[in-house]
Amino acid sequence: MKIILLSVIIFFGFLLIYYSILTIAGIYFRQRKIIRKKLDFYPSVAILIPAHNEGIVIRNTLEAMLKLTYPGKMDVYLLDDQSTDETAEIGREFSSSFLNCHYVQVSDGNPKGKSRVLNYGLSITESDYFIIYDADNQPNHDALKLLVEVAEQTPNAAGAIGYVRTINQEKNLLTRMISIEFQVFQLLMQCGRWALFKTGSLPGTNMLLKRSVIEEVGGYDPYALAEDAELTIRITAKDYLLPIVPEAETWEQEPENLRAFIKQRTRWLIGNLYLLEKLFYDPTYWRGKVLYHTGQHLLTYFFFVIMLLFSNTWFVLSLTGVDLPVMTQPLIMIWFLSYLVFSFQIVGSMIFNKNTSAINLIVGMIMYFTYSQLFLILLFRAIYSYSINRVRGKTIAWDKTKRYKEEHVQ
Repeated sequence: MKIILLSVIIFFGFLLIYYSILTIAGIYFRQRKIIRKKLDFYPSVAILIPAHNEGIVIRNTLEAMLKLTYPGKMDVYLLDDQSTDETAEIGREFSSSFLNCHYVQVSDGNPKGKSRVLNYGLSITESDYFIIYDADNQPNHDALKLLVEVAEQTPNAAGAIGYVRTINQEKNLLTRMISIEFQVFQLLMQCGRWALFKTGSLPGTNMLLKRSVIEEVGGYDPYALAEDAELTIRITAKDYLLPIVPEAETWEQEPENLRAFIKQRTRWLIGNLYLLEKLFYDPTYWRGKVLYHTGQHLLTYFFFVIMLLFSNTWFVLSLTGVDLPVMTQPLIMIWFLSYLVFSFQIVGSMIFNKNTSAINLIVGMIMYFTYSQLFLILLFRAIYSYSINRVRGKTIAWDKTKRYKEEHVQ
């Protein structure tokens, strides 16, 4: 038992050092001053917006896309996947009013979901680049221009990755926690990984990609529910880079209740379990920079939850008087350091996003004991669903995230 405990402590120590270094590197990357060069020529870009029953948000989304200031040719494609609400009506209205806005009705087919719709969008466009935005997004006016400039000026880049902010972050406690999570794990950690290892992970929206690269890797995997993570692996396996551009921001809605949150994150986790299965069977994913992504996936979606479960189990056993090995002092120290690193990441991200406030600090401090614990439920829910469907030979259906009445960009 003591050997197991010692192994856990050593592994915890490794994680603390790794994430501390990553945080410092991310802060360094964010605070540096950048002077970007303008391009002599801006390549053509197709904006692809996959949509299914998005009538509640799509008008403001299309208006935001048409406000993008891009010096080159830019076309907006609303890819309507069999909507039964007013999405089609709004899409046709914009298509008839703006020459560079196109409403496209995607034919029905299987498997359902975002990947199939995006492959269809790629098949009907011819631009040099394409950029994906979810149907509830409102990018800042210069987001596309910044992404293209970085992609064109980074050798061997497959595209560029922007930052996704939460438009409804002040709605309630849950949306505030999601916003903080994105600040830390999607932005600060992404910046740290790019600064240290020159690796980036596609976030699913606000991501620019070069058409020639996507054609080379064979487009989207239509069975992948976490299509962004899956595509990241295949792009990296071809030795292409995905630079991070934190200044290129888009705003999107996040789930406002626990039910919607659990449905959305279960889908994400199922998608990542699918990816983990692919990783185990393909030796090309276990070398070079792909190995880093594979390890990061295992850390995030497996070891993190195992460590969380171990920590909780140990705590409960201690309360119930079970005779445990006497290693109290190191465990307390490790737990305290874990919480310190977690808090350091949250405060650091708030400072760089200029949203440090008393309420955000309080929420950030309780996230370890509340929000983080939800991932235990999510992982076991996802493992159960994935296993049942695999045994029955069923394709897991895409589960659309609930939208809310429109918010305005802050």
